[in-house]
Amino acid sequence: MRIALSPQVLEWALHRSNRQEKLERTFPKIGDWLSGSIQPTLRQLEDFAKAASVPFGCLLLPEPPEEVLPIANFRTLANESMRRFSPELLDTIHKMQRRQAWMREYLIEQGHEPLSFIGEASLDDEPASIARKIRRTLGIDGNWAKQQTSWSAALRALESKIEDAGILVMVNGVVGNNTHRKLEPDEFRGFVLADNYAPLLFVNGTDGKAAQMFTLAHELAHLWLGRSAAFDLRDLQPADDAYEQACNRIAAEFLVPSTILTTLWPDIAANKEAFQHIARRFKVSEIVAARRVFDLGLIERDTFFSFYREWQQSEYTKNSSPRGGGDYYMNQNLRLGRRFGEALVQSVQEGKTSYTEAYRLSDLNRNTFQHYADDKFGRRV
Repeated sequence: MRIALSPQVLEWALHRSNRQEKLERTFPKIGDWLSGSIQPTLRQLEDFAKAASVPFGCLLLPEPPEEVLPIANFRTLANESMRRFSPELLDTIHKMQRRQAWMREYLIEQGHEPLSFIGEASLDDEPASIARKIRRTLGIDGNWAKQQTSWSAALRALESKIEDAGILVMVNGVVGNNTHRKLEPDEFRGFVLADNYAPLLFVNGTDGKAAQMFTLAHELAHLWLGRSAAFDLRDLQPADDAYEQACNRIAAEFLVPSTILTTLWPDIAANKEAFQHIARRFKVSEIVAARRVFDLGLIERDTFFSFYREWQQSEYTKNSSPRGGGDYYMNQNLRLGRRFGEALVQSVQEGKTSYTEAYRLSDLNRNTFQHYADDKFGRRV
């Protein structure tokens, strides 16, 4: 059985995939499909849909569908803001929305009250004031990161505090568990889904630990302002948007309080590694440390941008090195998050959520879901 295709739809699918050359090698008759001289079989079209990460039904349409990202997408550079978003970003947002919708319904059924801090701040509030409110809600102070032994330990500690406050945190570097569909930090570092019951923070796990720390702080600011959005924070700088810029200022104050930094600076200003010292103390990236010192007027513009150029070259070299995938079940702890994972396992155990639904929400199958429940929570489901 052969399927008649619209050439425009096929061209749309190829462009959308961002993998056109690879797809053309995998399916050598694509040129014939485009010209209409040969039509693909049903099996070939199913295989193509899977390889291109496009819904099969879309390939049967007479014209390309108009896809819309369900949340605002802020890009740092003006020309980048016009670039089409990837199917990886779109699919990841949809997956997180399904988890959020399930969690919201679960919490309401359990009798939970809405979270009072979502949207409690405004652009008129001082960043330092909002940062203090966030730390107070999380039960930490301005020196919390100093007690952590490493960037990874600080990141996990902050994630735990955020989840304790009722916020879902999920960290992943691929779509679901598909290691062939990497999430590119150049496109987005994270996104926020604001909600009064089940607010969700998603962090792109392919990013460095220090960058993830700033992403989390930026996302917390979004929740206090009550705004859902995706963002790239290229060079950790915001897009040309009042809310994005406010979130960056709040994040900077949250991670590196001005009162502490201005007190610390006179003792380390002459140190050649002053920015590195600040980065280690507050568990932020060196560029966040340098930018914070610059924004507070403690160094000259030339000093900052000289360091900035060196940092850019260092980051380029670092990001050129391949990274390993890590332990599968350790990854699930990050990809699902403690709060969501525990609720899902408990709901399945109580018979309120079907196994099929749990597998769909978690991107796990029967064996891996059971292993995850045993390993993480010591529960048979």
